[in-house]
Amino acid sequence: MNTRLFVSGALINGSEIELDADRARYLGKVLRMRVGDALTIFNGEGPEWPAHITHISKNSLTLALGENAHAGTESALKIHLVQGISRGERMDFVVQKATELGVKRITPILTEYGVVKLNPDRAEKRREHWQKIASSACEQSGRTRLPLIDTPVPLKNWFGSKPENVGAELILAPGATTSLASIAAPETKVCVMIGPEGGFSISEYADAEVSGFNAVSLGPRIMRTESAAIATMAVLQSLWGDLR
Repeated sequence: MNTRLFVSGALINGSEIELDADRARYLGKVLRMRVGDALTIFNGEGPEWPAHITHISKNSLTLALGENAHAGTESALKIHLVQGISRGERMDFVVQKATELGVKRITPILTEYGVVKLNPDRAEKRREHWQKIASSACEQSGRTRLPLIDTPVPLKNWFGSKPENVGAELILAPGATTSLASIAAPETKVCVMIGPEGGFSISEYADAEVSGFNAVSLGPRIMRTESAAIATMAVLQSLWGDLR
């Protein structure tokens, strides 16, 4: 299996780059790579580069880059996931699997029934944590563009600044009479809202309706928040994306 590595910053064909100590130790100590070994690197902006190791030591590693190419692993369907923040590893799981399934943007939201509370400093640290999870998921899945992960925001605040030009705005609601599969294919992108462990409140569903969101159902069973997120991403990609 080809090793893939996310590297932040500009990458230029034919150049050499030096990795930081953590990355050098990961490749040298964990993966046991040596001078001459090949890998693929990307910076999250679209292309990827073949590379090989030209120098390696305890705390440094140098890579020589080849010519960039496009991997063709990005979905044409633009999915924006607005996800109620759940506890610990559940939210990490959602970020990881949504990235693997091709989501373009994740907005973590603080809701009335959510058990997670974040002040501004903690909110930014969580965003950075989730961005690292997304980077690793891109390495594993072959993606070359990192999804945008927003800093967590209260749902009421997000309604006032939500993006425009969205082809379909959907909110999962137990008991909704409209199935996800019955929605017309969006011309631009799809934005889907999924609640945390306790779901959305009545007032939050009302605010979503006023903001133009349509309530949809995944089926007769009530799923956990992380299951609902992954099932929804898979269904969207199956209906309108690259899993068709």
